[in-house]
Amino acid sequence: MLEIRQENKNDYEQVYNVVKTAFENAEHSDGNEQDLVNDLRKSDSFIPELSLVAVKDNKIVGHILFTKIKIGKYEELALAPLAVLPKYQRQGIGKKLIETGHKIAKELGYNYSIVLGSEKYYPKFGYTSAIDYGIKAPFEVPNENFMAIKLKDTEVEIKGTVQYAKEFGI
Repeated sequence: MLEIRQENKNDYEQVYNVVKTAFENAEHSDGNEQDLVNDLRKSDSFIPELSLVAVKDNKIVGHILFTKIKIGKYEELALAPLAVLPKYQRQGIGKKLIETGHKIAKELGYNYSIVLGSEKYYPKFGYTSAIDYGIKAPFEVPNENFMAIKLKDTEVEIKGTVQYAKEFGI
């Protein structure tokens, strides 16, 4: 059975290895995703409730992290990274992590989440080109890979360029 729960300090080493392994053969990776997770945990952008692990057979097999970003004057979220061990991919674990993260994000009052990722994967969860919302990346990227989702109905129109946490190095 799969359990999705908040990450705790005892999980850090396993999460590091899950993220490293998940991105080893990824098409678009700088190889530092596991170090980014460690750095973000120490940052002001870290939200403990939105660092989630997927546990199966008493082993962490997946991890997702949402951290604070700024879009104009608003504080919203960036999904980065999402990692599932290769052996456990294509079993719905990433989907469960994303859905659980979105649910918690809504409860915490966030309106939007952005992601830089696969135009084949993230639209399954409601992500569309961020530019459609008036949200721009702070770097050159194809529109189909820089996406956003409106997490809840709100009158708030959020437009502008994303300011990532300094740990992203952007």
